[in-house]
Amino acid sequence: MSKMSTDLTRHALNGPTMGTRWSAQFYTAPDVDPAPIRAALQAAVAEVDAQMSTWNPESDLMRLNVAPVAHWQVVPAHLFKVLRLGLEIGQTSNGAFDIGMGDAVTAWGFGPEAASPERIQSAMTAARDGVETRLEFDVEGSRVRKTAPIALDLNGIAKGYGVDRLAETLRDFGITSGLVGIDGEMRALGLRPDDSPWTIAVEAPDPTRRTPHSILALENAAVATSGDYRHWVEVQGRRLSHTMDPRRGAPLVAPPASVTIVAPTCAQADAWASALMVLGADHGARLARERGLDALFLLRDDGDSIRSVEVGRLFSDTPKPNLPLGR
Repeated sequence: MSKMSTDLTRHALNGPTMGTRWSAQFYTAPDVDPAPIRAALQAAVAEVDAQMSTWNPESDLMRLNVAPVAHWQVVPAHLFKVLRLGLEIGQTSNGAFDIGMGDAVTAWGFGPEAASPERIQSAMTAARDGVETRLEFDVEGSRVRKTAPIALDLNGIAKGYGVDRLAETLRDFGITSGLVGIDGEMRALGLRPDDSPWTIAVEAPDPTRRTPHSILALENAAVATSGDYRHWVEVQGRRLSHTMDPRRGAPLVAPPASVTIVAPTCAQADAWASALMVLGADHGARLARERGLDALFLLRDDGDSIRSVEVGRLFSDTPKPNLPLGR
């Protein structure tokens, strides 16, 4: 380690957000007080939660959801940005990522309410309509209006955007070496003070324990994983993943165990991980190659083995032999 790196002080902060916790590791000069940085980081994620939560009926997103059709609703800048990014990735993924799945998420019991058979049938019927035909944006006025009834849900992108806000907050304090995250979605700023990359574990898709499958080395990049092994509901004795299939308005059937994406921002990584979960390894890997994405698909084979399909500059395109789960 260089003398310059030993002159720096390492900070490790964390706090509550979005039903989980945020974290931040970073380096500063020894005389820097971390208290204002902690407060700013907490405020940044609290702002995202206040604007995009589906659990808070007073959030800006939920106010948009209950606004009348054809009514122009002014929304704050961060929410406006995430709505447009979500719509853009939805269009680029041919609808595999859909921010209009609020009714389906609620119906199947992944929101504040229990699953409802009546709502499930309604959500599956409504899934035929795309979100892009039901939202309009006024860029100059930062306004949004619905052209048809729709319930928006940003759980597939908001957490990643929260990570981006943590990174931007560190940069606002002049910090160029750090690693921030929310519940496993991570973003690296620069390198460590000794010029080594930040190392991040890709978790094995094991619901019973947390073990690494592989290790990533990142510099100025973000990583997010979507999987079927942490969040699910049980319906009629069957465990269903929280990721919705926009084509059906229902949880995915036989999805990949997980999809990990490395991208410039965590919001992009978060949304694309969900989109490629929906598309599966065959169609998803093809789209990832077309879009220049770095993607890791982990697939369950017979027994307890896991097979990987890897795409992009950080990975190879060659399917790997089966490996025991958790190794």
